[in-house]
Amino acid sequence: MGYGEEQMRDLSATIDQTDCDGVIVATPIDLARVIDISKPHTRVDYSLQEIGHPDIEDVLKGLITKIK
Repeated sequence: MGYGEEQMRDLSATIDQTDCDGVIVATPIDLARVIDISKPHTRVDYSLQEIGHPDIEDVLKGLITKIK
């Protein structure tokens, strides 16, 4: 899943217009490589450990059942 050129320009403009001290970039890609981020920014990564139910598998199974 990606962004089109117009969406990337809009995202860059939104960040530029936001009154903030910094931007946390938590996307799967290095966003600063594809758009201009004029604010101080830091790229972070994370992991997810599902605990309990419903989990992502339960949710997707439910959606797939509804689609069929």
